[in-house]
Formats: sequence, C-alpha cells, structure tokens
Amino acid sequence: MLYGLIDCNSFYCSCQRAFDPELKHRPVVVLSNNDGCAIARTAEAKRLGIKNGGGVASGPQ
Repeated sequence: MLYGLIDCNSFYCSCQRAFDPELKHRPVVVLSNNDGCAIARTAEAKRLGIKNGGGVASGPQ
C-alpha cells in the first residue's frame, strides 16, 4: 500500500486567486461554513495577524 501526503500552503486561497486574478497581492482568507473560522489564509493575511482556526469576527489582537 502506498500513502502520499501533500501539503498545499494556502491551497483554497490559491484556488480563489486562480478564478479571480484581481485578488493577487491582496490578503485573502477562506472561512469554514459552520463557525466562521479561518481555514486558509495568504501570506498577506498572515502578516495582518489573522490566525488559522481563529474566528474572524474577533479579528487580530
């Protein structure tokens, strides 16, 4: 049996940028459906202090 692990840094954000090129070089955060937690974020969003898994309503501290 063969297993593979692929770590795609900011995968969902990269997909969103592929469909909307105007988002290039802008902070992008993808939220979960149920609780509004950030599940993916770009490097620009990370620099703003948005944490992965954190509720976006609380914002960066």
